[in-house]
Amino acid sequence: MKIKDRPEFSRKGAVMTFSADQDVFTAVQAMSEKNYGAAVIISPDRKPLGIVTERDFMRRLLNKNLDPKKTPLSAIMTSDLKLARADDDLLDWLRQMSNDRFRHLPVVDDDGSLIGIMSQGDFVSYTWPELLNRVKEQAKATFDINPSIFIGVGAFVMIALTGIIALLIAR
Repeated sequence: MKIKDRPEFSRKGAVMTFSADQDVFTAVQAMSEKNYGAAVIISPDRKPLGIVTERDFMRRLLNKNLDPKKTPLSAIMTSDLKLARADDDLLDWLRQMSNDRFRHLPVVDDDGSLIGIMSQGDFVSYTWPELLNRVKEQAKATFDINPSIFIGVGAFVMIALTGIIALLIAR
């Protein structure tokens, strides 16, 4: 499945963006107000330059005791970006996000301009139903192939319950 095929991609609102020279305080206020966990830092032609997340605020601003009103976003942003395209395979990116431990993936068009962002949470909405279906199929296959296991466990439970009831009655 392609990223563009997910409803989370097409239904999302505009990506929160800032220029690299804007101060951190402005970004924190806007992200807090809208409950955003990440914002993309873009050039004037909407090309992603970096990303800032709550983790960047903690590690690169607060931990270094920098003044958010005087610190530009360029000083704390993550600039080693992974960028996806809308036609990219969703599961490939989910795997890479998990392996490389990042949670936000900017999506760009053929010119490299920002058109969206996907978060790990957006991908999880795809994987949960698939995971539940696999568990269901595995359970069905296990029962279809080897019902004697379930019959044996059921018989053991019945015998144990019968013994407990007999002990209770004998008292």
